[in-house]
Amino acid sequence: MLDTTNEQGRQVENRLRDEEIIWLTTVRADGQPQSVPVWFLWDGRTFLMYSRPAKPKLKNIARNPRVALNLNSDAHGIQIVRVEGTAEIVPDAPPATAVPAMVEKYRAGIARIGMSPEGFAQAFSVAIRVTPSRFRLG
Repeated sequence: MLDTTNEQGRQVENRLRDEEIIWLTTVRADGQPQSVPVWFLWDGRTFLMYSRPAKPKLKNIARNPRVALNLNSDAHGIQIVRVEGTAEIVPDAPPATAVPAMVEKYRAGIARIGMSPEGFAQAFSVAIRVTPSRFRLG
């Protein structure tokens, strides 16, 4: 798990709570990695994200749940955060509108794409949870 007892770990924890985009990498059936930017919520133990139904990343996760997550570096190319973990599609997860922290974090982003929180929850109706197995910082 992420060690937040040191300064680097605390900085990473803050970034995981505050950053808007994380890159989710899944693997196609032919072995080709596929990276997509996603909105996410870090609760200190797992990542929660929502997807539109029938997206390739969902098929990839169903076939191979091993994924990688990456934050963008800072402007100087440092503060690299990479996470290895296991993804699961969570069919009984609440919609995004029932997760107050998700709505609060992305309220402005949802408005920017011309949606309401309810419209977002309806369009992005498939929940994905990633449980990290390894953090790689650099």
